[in-house]
Amino acid sequence: MKRNVGFVYAHPDDETFGCSFLIRQIADEGGNPVLLTATPGNAGKTGRLGAMTQEELAEKRRIELQQAADILGITEIVHLDMGDGKLKEVDQDVLAAYVADFLRSHQIEVVITFPEDGISGHADHIAIHQAVNKVVFGGQAPSVQKLYYNCLRSKIDVDSAASLLSISAGENWQVKRDALAAHESQIWSIERVFGDLQQVGPESFDEECFLLVWERGVYNPNKQEKSIFDDLV
Repeated sequence: MKRNVGFVYAHPDDETFGCSFLIRQIADEGGNPVLLTATPGNAGKTGRLGAMTQEELAEKRRIELQQAADILGITEIVHLDMGDGKLKEVDQDVLAAYVADFLRSHQIEVVITFPEDGISGHADHIAIHQAVNKVVFGGQAPSVQKLYYNCLRSKIDVDSAASLLSISAGENWQVKRDALAAHESQIWSIERVFGDLQQVGPESFDEECFLLVWERGVYNPNKQEKSIFDDLV
């Protein structure tokens, strides 16, 4: 049985920064990783590519995202094309409806998205977090069995540690490097976090951590897992 895993994020590259090892692992194990990206990320910088209009940057980032998705093993990308930097202005019910439609139409069983602080505090990230919570906790996507948040181990309290799933780089550090490189327009942000991609090695890539926050109606279950597929029915 092919398990459907949904990654719900705000911008192209969010999935690569936080979930490269996990996505590649899911694909390699025969799962079906699919991605919802809410905005084209066209209000940002262009790195070393020079001046672009927002329309040109949107098209460039769409191409970059597809290239990264091919490297990671993402089978499908759904683009909402909402305003970059403006998700907090979108009616929460409207955003949640898009998320619910994505989860239902793809029969998603496991969802991964941002934590409450959006990792970086970005307002778009927080809006996505809130929309996903609204849908999953409200029972609007009956196929969903689990919800995970990206997290940093340094921010997790001891009581939550048992529900923390850690995915190490292993041999997939090169996959993450190559997927990051595909997001060429965002190279300055990438280099700030990971360094020069031409020079990096496995030691440059920390583990990816995911906190299980909901499982079939149970909030913050206290359990140790080896895989996001553990205990699916």
